[in-house]
Amino acid sequence: MEIRVLRYFLAVAREQNITKAAGVLNVSQPTLSTQLKELEEEIGKPLLVRGRKGSRKVTLTQEGMILRKRAEEIMNLVNKTRNELCCADDSLSGEIHIGMGETRNMLLFAKAASMLRDEHPDIRLDISSGNSRFVLEMLDKGLIDFGLLYDDVDSVKYETLEVPLCDRWGLLMKSDCPLAGKETVSGHDLAGLPLIVSQQQNSEKFLSGQIGLRSEEINIVARYNLVLNASFLTQAGLGCTLCFEGLVPSCIQSGLVFRPLDPPVTSTAVIVWKRFEVLSRLAEQYLVKLRLVFDACRQHNLKDSGESNDNT
Repeated sequence: MEIRVLRYFLAVAREQNITKAAGVLNVSQPTLSTQLKELEEEIGKPLLVRGRKGSRKVTLTQEGMILRKRAEEIMNLVNKTRNELCCADDSLSGEIHIGMGETRNMLLFAKAASMLRDEHPDIRLDISSGNSRFVLEMLDKGLIDFGLLYDDVDSVKYETLEVPLCDRWGLLMKSDCPLAGKETVSGHDLAGLPLIVSQQQNSEKFLSGQIGLRSEEINIVARYNLVLNASFLTQAGLGCTLCFEGLVPSCIQSGLVFRPLDPPVTSTAVIVWKRFEVLSRLAEQYLVKLRLVFDACRQHNLKDSGESNDNT
């Protein structure tokens, strides 16, 4: 199975038309059709459903959809490898690939990228958003350099670096919600409340273990992957969103308020990368900048903590 033929297949899957795909690829239509038939013969199953006579539209079979997903991963890995190998000895260029969920820690990643871009303007940051399962799958396949996780990590398989900022949990609700008049909300306040929860963690375990709700008090009405979508569900009155502080921009908070949990409930993230995989020069340098940013953040936190103690 050649990379070139996979690229041909992806073009046909995208265009849903062999003639159009041939034009995009700058090859003849008979040549492309022959390559696709040989690919189907190699796999042993049909990948495309040709339209009826007079229709040039093609659709993917179930096997074709599976191959498209794997082919996209292969092409991403090929492009990533090519970028890493093409870096000149005296300069860095290419993309740093990171998989993560939504968190204010993104500011630290951005600062590290800005520091590196000041020295090497040709680098780019590529962020893939998803839950822990998605991030680990991308990491294991070599499609990202680093992952940001909140779950326990296999220390035999992965290297880790703790992120200095903790994410505080709270409740996003409509401004006319009875709880909106409080400065903080407690676990007792969440009992029976219609909740919109993150896919990032086992929500039932989180609500019972860290919030203290009994199983009969948990009322989950929706799950979200992106907080922005969850905020629209909350605006529509479906329920209150349990999320990290600081993730919903003020420009879209019309009619919504956020109240942190009290006692405070926080989550600490770690950066993860493969233990037995050699990082690219670009990824190594980015990790150096991340450590500098994290150290500066810790020093700032210590300073703020010392000043707070002095004031008391």
